[in-house]
Amino acid sequence: MPVESTSSSDGKTITIGISGRFDFEIVQEFRAAYGEKKDVDFVIDMRATEHMDSSALGMLLNMRKSLGDSAKIAIINCRPQIKKILTISRFDKKFDIE
Repeated sequence: MPVESTSSSDGKTITIGISGRFDFEIVQEFRAAYGEKKDVDFVIDMRATEHMDSSALGMLLNMRKSLGDSAKIAIINCRPQIKKILTISRFDKKFDIE
């Protein structure tokens, strides 16, 4: 399963792990991982993400729009080439990238 969602023990943080390709093929799974959840922090763990395309950028923007600007969303464990894409696209202005 390319998208795996887990909740912290206190229920305040949801970690969404993405493995393999982060592209349009997983749009429904990705949306379902955060869809109805409110008042929690999100961590997108990309340690197993091998590829990311422009549709993934769109999915991240849709997540931000859906959850609102006040929601805390961190993107962690990016490979260097993926972190470069996020930085060039100025996603560091909308997300915490670690």
